[in-house]
Amino acid sequence: MHVIAIVGPSESGKTTLVERLTDRLSERGTVGTIKHLTCEPDLDVEGTDTTRHREAGAALTVGVSDDAGWFATGEDMTLDDALDRLAVSCEYAIVEGYSEVDLPQIALGGDGGEDVRLSAPEADAVDIDDAVAAIEATDPYECLQSLVAEVKASPREDRAGAIATFTGRVRAKEGPDDDSTEYLEFERYDGVAQERMATLREELESREGVHEVRLHHRTGVVEAGEDIVFVVVLAGHREEAFRTVEDGINRLKDEVPLFKKEVTVSETFWAHQHQV
Repeated sequence: MHVIAIVGPSESGKTTLVERLTDRLSERGTVGTIKHLTCEPDLDVEGTDTTRHREAGAALTVGVSDDAGWFATGEDMTLDDALDRLAVSCEYAIVEGYSEVDLPQIALGGDGGEDVRLSAPEADAVDIDDAVAAIEATDPYECLQSLVAEVKASPREDRAGAIATFTGRVRAKEGPDDDSTEYLEFERYDGVAQERMATLREELESREGVHEVRLHHRTGVVEAGEDIVFVVVLAGHREEAFRTVEDGINRLKDEVPLFKKEVTVSETFWAHQHQV
């Protein structure tokens, strides 16, 4: 799922741009939207931002507030929860607001964070083809649920008796007396990393009894307790599934050029330069 955030002051026309982009992207795939709410909306009122999202073609719209979170069913939800939900069934997600969150952005009216892909003084000044290109250029957003949904959609799923998964996460500390890790930051060797990941997936899927493999490693800042890497295997039997998951994560760590910076409460270092 490709994700873009539309950010800017309230008078910059963020919702209008969400409508235009949703209308265009819905011709290419399923679109979900997320609205940053300052209060719980009234779903019965016409013209609300979330209603406008749906009328523009959004298949699923989620509203999320800063405190308890909000969703149409009444369950509490964070921005990450909402993205995970959309990733299972959507090709695109457009987030309205959240200028402070680490997401690729289209920035209106001079607002924006560190990852601005396109900027304009207001929504009407944005070329919609440029906006589509900006979201298409983002790295796909994946979570465990979306990867499992992908392998379940395999044409060979009727021959599969097992799905095995591995999730790697940021460990806060090794022992009780260690300094706490605040976050890890990952960078990749662009082009080479994607090529080696694709080769690894192809080799794992060529194994007898293995039907589908998905590998995903996040880049950028990943905070303590958050997920970093996923391996998902659809196989005929549990033996092939377990073995392939283990080989997949081991080979990913050994063969894919990813560089890790660790930030603890007392120091910052690149993992390959750290000596103890």
